[in-house]
Amino acid sequence: MASKLKVEKIIKNIQDKGIINLNEQDINMMKGTTDGIVYTLSENGTPKYVLKLDHPQQIDFVEQFLKAYQNVSLLPKLLYTDPEKEFIVYSFITGTTHFNRGSKINWMTTLVKELFNHYKKYDQTTAWGRLGIPRQSWYEFNTISVESAYINIGDLLPIEDYYKVKSFVERIGKYEKQEEKYLIHGDTGVHNFVFSKLVLTGIIDPSPIIGPVIYDFTYAFCSSPDDLDLDTLLESFSLLSNVPIEKSRLLEEVVVQLYTRIGICVKVHPHDLGAYLKAWEYWTQLMFS
Repeated sequence: MASKLKVEKIIKNIQDKGIINLNEQDINMMKGTTDGIVYTLSENGTPKYVLKLDHPQQIDFVEQFLKAYQNVSLLPKLLYTDPEKEFIVYSFITGTTHFNRGSKINWMTTLVKELFNHYKKYDQTTAWGRLGIPRQSWYEFNTISVESAYINIGDLLPIEDYYKVKSFVERIGKYEKQEEKYLIHGDTGVHNFVFSKLVLTGIIDPSPIIGPVIYDFTYAFCSSPDDLDLDTLLESFSLLSNVPIEKSRLLEEVVVQLYTRIGICVKVHPHDLGAYLKAWEYWTQLMFS
């Protein structure tokens, strides 16, 4: 963890460069979702900037993501990146995460129209394309995610459910080589969505990866246990302009994502587990019968 003295030195440096403008500086450390440390910088009690310290490679990824999508209004504005990639500074988005988010169809609609439909195809000639953002194949990624979930879930769900999900992963994996990859956010859950007056107004803390848009879409859909129904899914999916897949494939992707989400809930969000298990019953009746 960076010392308070080091953080104050960084803040003084970016103040002197004219990158931020604070009269009465107020530093608050927030909980980072990765190895990084996140600070909010406030003026007279009102947050204005975010200072994130992380590994140089991760800072580089975030910088390239924010640059690639600088015209996406939901994302924070990049203000400065340390030449040594030790930290990054971007604008603070006012609102709350998780709560008071309104109906899922409303924020999924905004998410699709204002972010997912603006995703750019992977291109090695771009600055971010040359980063080589690490990721196993999506088949391997899904396999590892499902195996991890299975360990956490234990005997909470029937073993037959695990084998069914594995069969979906096998089927999904066959599409991988022929599908386009994009520069995607990588962590599109409600914990990273900012809401104001029941409206989605911002998306924070990207963990950029090169992958399929359907991953960010299904991750977002399954990131809260409310409205995990077919109508909400299909209505929001119909708005996607860059994911030409069949309905059967979409449903399998959701089941895989939901299974891994239940595994995460068991370990990290037990208060949501009951609602997710009800959703799981709904989806298994739809897909396993």
